[in-house]
Amino acid sequence: MRIDGKPFTSIWPHTDLKAVEIIDQTKLPHQFATLTLVDVADAARAIKDMHVRGAPLIGVTAAYGLALAMRADPSDGNLEAAAQTLLATRPTAVNLAWALKDMRQHLLAVKPQDRAAKAFARAAELAADDIALCASIGDHGLALIGDAQAKKGGKPVNILTHCNAGWLATVDWGTATAPIYKAHDAGIAVHVFVDETRPRNQGASLTAFELGQHGVPHTVIVDNAGGHVMQHGGVDLVIVGTDRTTASGDVCNKIGTYLKALAAKDNGVPFYVAAPSPSIDFSLDDGVAEIPIETRGSEEVTHMSGATADGRIETVRITPPSSPALNYAFDVTPARLVTGLITERGVVAATKEALAKAFPERVTVRR
Repeated sequence: MRIDGKPFTSIWPHTDLKAVEIIDQTKLPHQFATLTLVDVADAARAIKDMHVRGAPLIGVTAAYGLALAMRADPSDGNLEAAAQTLLATRPTAVNLAWALKDMRQHLLAVKPQDRAAKAFARAAELAADDIALCASIGDHGLALIGDAQAKKGGKPVNILTHCNAGWLATVDWGTATAPIYKAHDAGIAVHVFVDETRPRNQGASLTAFELGQHGVPHTVIVDNAGGHVMQHGGVDLVIVGTDRTTASGDVCNKIGTYLKALAAKDNGVPFYVAAPSPSIDFSLDDGVAEIPIETRGSEEVTHMSGATADGRIETVRITPPSSPALNYAFDVTPARLVTGLITERGVVAATKEALAKAFPERVTVRR
């Protein structure tokens, strides 16, 4: 993807492999800045404080975090300590644990003196794999958008998305946005309704930024407007991302996704989830009962940041000082509300049988 016409990925290693660079997403959309990660503590802080976010990017960042740790000390003890430090940063996105498990398996199989080079090489492979998965999701989702356009006689296809499942949440392309970018690049007229996505406003700040940079027509709406727009025929399909999808097709995603799925079901709007296979957790069945839901600091609810007329970035309180706030970061959308999962292997029904058939090699890891 591009920013001001220049190609970027969301994360990349320095050529000397002494550090890793990331786009600082806490500064967008008002300021474009990068952060340099030089050790595992930097990587853990970047994940925990959401300088990087999105399940696929969290996984790749953790992989590079282990690589930085191995550069400093390739011992077994440091490998385990670094993996635990990174694993503790965020509980919900399954890609974090998946990437760390993959890295540990590869690194424990080689001698300590070879681990740093192996770690950086494997992290780069995971990054490249993520790009390929997202591109494939884009191709399969493109067919859905093309079908929607055909049903409308060539008129623009209106898509609603929630939070940011764009290239900033992955290494490139994004998950939910990949079909949108593919459709736009193929000349299909699309328009995107972008949920602001409180409390951190990842839709208003990140998805809108991405779409604007790519030239995709879009409109930011408040979170509670989605149902109204659907009632009046303004949405042809919904595409969202996922931080964790269970073996039975339940989808855990940014808080508010469940409400969009309910509104889509009530209005007959197809509700699709872009789900790369590393985000599918075949060890879980019941998303509501089994997926750990992260609770973040109340200040994300009680305060908002933005740009003033003279360009300053200010944070202000929007609630009474004495009012407590509860900040659930995710919710679970039951499989019955999901029209289909857009995976790298095609559009799959959100059922245990369909997922097992699509990814038979993954079913064997169920506990």
